[in-house]
Amino acid sequence: MTSLYNNSVTKFYDFVFTDLSDTRTNHWFLIGDPMPGLTILGAYLYFVNSWGPKYMQHRKPYSLEGLLIVYNFLQVLVSTYLFYEGLDGAWLNKYSWRCQPVDFSETEEAMRVARGCYVYFLAKISELLDTVFFVLRKKDRQITFLHLYHHTVMPMISWGATKYYPGGHGTLIGVINSFVHIVMYSYYMLAAMGPKYQKYVWWKKYITTLQMLQFCLTFIHSSQLIFNDCGYPRWSVFFTMPNAIFFYYLFADFYKKSYKSTVPKEGPKKINGHANDISNGLNNKYDNDENKKDKQS
Repeated sequence: MTSLYNNSVTKFYDFVFTDLSDTRTNHWFLIGDPMPGLTILGAYLYFVNSWGPKYMQHRKPYSLEGLLIVYNFLQVLVSTYLFYEGLDGAWLNKYSWRCQPVDFSETEEAMRVARGCYVYFLAKISELLDTVFFVLRKKDRQITFLHLYHHTVMPMISWGATKYYPGGHGTLIGVINSFVHIVMYSYYMLAAMGPKYQKYVWWKKYITTLQMLQFCLTFIHSSQLIFNDCGYPRWSVFFTMPNAIFFYYLFADFYKKSYKSTVPKEGPKKINGHANDISNGLNNKYDNDENKKDKQS
């Protein structure tokens, strides 16, 4: 009986993670087996929620200025690459904006899009460092539900897209998100450079507005699958559309708390929320202001 059960589980596992997958991408690093990726996410959540804060409890925060500048610069480069690849390889002149199936062939164009999906997934994994930097710099109040939900869900979504549907209709979400990240990580890079660059980072709140706009576009674009059938899985709308609504609600609530609050005469109201709750440790125009606030709290 046990042997029969184990055999059934093995067959089901192979069916879900091998038979249903895209044979072009299934052998790529971290894609074939879900366990390595889940292990990374599990270790990430354990570090940022438990081990990391305990380790830093009696230690001074690390500054990491130079590392943050390099990290943000690399994220800008990767996001720029993904944005360009998504437009030039698909959405500017090859893809239908109404409904676009996945090209599962091994042509140069199809493989270019598939590789773009894979790089996007790897970028989402690398962005887990955002929260690690929060912990090492003792910015624990910035590790909000919004932050953790975003950084945990995005690697899983991009993993699934790379493994099963690396291309087609759903890739526009990644293209839009890559553009947002060009803007976002450029801001964080400038902010990490110190107070002398304060005049270049006046546009902090517009990043959140841009993020909210991307979820509106995601909702509208995904909803077209309800009315158009081109072979791209229609069931995906039952995940993408509610998720877009949920993300929009979280970011709208954050925007309201961060930028719509009244400011008392005696000074700015301390708000437990920051424009980069999904960023890598820079919640003000530059870090010196943040340190001053931390000392006052």
